[in-house]
Amino acid sequence: MSSTLRDGFRWSEVLAYPAVWFRDNCSCDDCRDPRSQQKYLRVTDLSPELSISNVEEFGDKIVLTFLPDGHRSVFERSWFLSASCSTVGVGRSEQNKVLWSASDLEPTTQHSTWSTYCSDVATRLRMLRGIDQLGFAILHDTPTDELTVLRVARSFGFVRETNYGEYFDVRVEANPSNLAFTGAAISPHTDNPYRDPVPTMQLLHCLGNQVMGGESGLVDGFHAAAILRENHPRLFDVLTRTPVTFAWSDQNNVLIAERPMIELDSLGRICAVRFNNRSMQTMWLDATRLRDFYEAYRCFADILERPDLMVRFRLEAGDCVIFDNTRLLHARTAFVESSSGRRHLQGCYADLDGLSSTVTVLEREFGR
Repeated sequence: MSSTLRDGFRWSEVLAYPAVWFRDNCSCDDCRDPRSQQKYLRVTDLSPELSISNVEEFGDKIVLTFLPDGHRSVFERSWFLSASCSTVGVGRSEQNKVLWSASDLEPTTQHSTWSTYCSDVATRLRMLRGIDQLGFAILHDTPTDELTVLRVARSFGFVRETNYGEYFDVRVEANPSNLAFTGAAISPHTDNPYRDPVPTMQLLHCLGNQVMGGESGLVDGFHAAAILRENHPRLFDVLTRTPVTFAWSDQNNVLIAERPMIELDSLGRICAVRFNNRSMQTMWLDATRLRDFYEAYRCFADILERPDLMVRFRLEAGDCVIFDNTRLLHARTAFVESSSGRRHLQGCYADLDGLSSTVTVLEREFGR
């Protein structure tokens, strides 16, 4: 079996895989439901003595016969090719992203009007892919009606309801339960690190902005973490191994979660950032670990606040920013409201799996 599937990839290499792997991945109607493609067989249904008794090659496919049951499975060359070209995992780690600093982005990068986004499939697909790759998108000229943010979220996925409800208002309040509901400057942070699971996407829709200040900013947390790893590997290791407790509460809610500031996947790749000084709780570690942690925490915070890493923009009425809350940190400058000037955003949460599903369906229906 020396037929080449692609350069450097041969049938003989594939056939070195264990028999149980082939049998478990059989796609015939006896092994999978033809409508849902879900498997009928459990791994415990397969014999511990399972083996391949015969291999037949017919052009672009191979047929395997198994012992002890004599089952025959067909595997297409195209299936192996598509699998060999795919990336391990579901695309959430740094390997599958385009990391960026502010200077890497053009003024129009990931910008579109709402009408074009809605009417042109190519534009919608480009913007949604961009959220997956770069972590954000900004839509202009969206309706300034209340709850428009929910329409935007439902254009690619599902709204994640929280204790705030389906949506929340970001504006100055008389008795704020969160510094976001004041005019104070907010440093780069991810939202809701005290939730488990954390909302993986956030949307902020501007209904009105007549204040001085209140400029928004986004930072690529994966890029910042990669800079920390390159320049300070010991400190990077500290932040990936030290659990941090985040918490938030009010009269009706007590929310607590514990995670490292920088999370790695099973292959050691950056896959999530949780960073929020406002909800971080007291660290209870021994003196040596506390010194190491605060050195690493300070170094990472310094990188996150570097001006060259942050893209800045002002949200005007009708603008809606959508971003990956497990990767991008958002910030704003301070502002002061007056009788003639208010700043009012409506926000909601969504999740990346809905966006990924929409991208896949659009690619399937309309091509890449």
